[in-house]
Amino acid sequence: MTDKRALRARMRGLRLGFTGATVSTPPALHARFVPGGIVASYMPIAGEIDPAPLVAAARGAGCRIALPHVVDRPTPIRFLAADGPLVKGPFGLTQPATDAERLAPSVILAPLVAFDRAGNRLGWGAGHYDRAFAEHPNAWRVGVAWSVQEVTALTPDPWDVPLHAILTEKEWIEP
Repeated sequence: MTDKRALRARMRGLRLGFTGATVSTPPALHARFVPGGIVASYMPIAGEIDPAPLVAAARGAGCRIALPHVVDRPTPIRFLAADGPLVKGPFGLTQPATDAERLAPSVILAPLVAFDRAGNRLGWGAGHYDRAFAEHPNAWRVGVAWSVQEVTALTPDPWDVPLHAILTEKEWIEP
């Protein structure tokens, strides 16, 4: 399927219909959670897999947690400290307040619409995570998704940044 709009719609429908599973922290990811490290996570919306167990593991390892702060579609996201109050943001997001401390993550947990085993990802289409990955090139990029969101192959655009790993409720995938 080459039409990204149609693929997004189909995969979001699959994601919304998938419930009842959770994700756990595999050893390869847990090894990236180091004391003083910064892990960027997200607050799930629209059927996205809940990364709460991963956040708990990161906090247990002594990491600080950051969440994306979105202003609008064209403005790049910033990762802000998640240790203060959270507020409602655009697109139904829950995010840190504007004045929260800006952090540079060493690990970025990214929600997905679809993925393939080569580490390609399909997001919501605004390019927020691709720009964030480019801004933090040394951060380890982990897509978090339900197994039903896997597709055979995605054709990346020139600006797409591949993932280092994908975590589903069933497995840990390193391309």
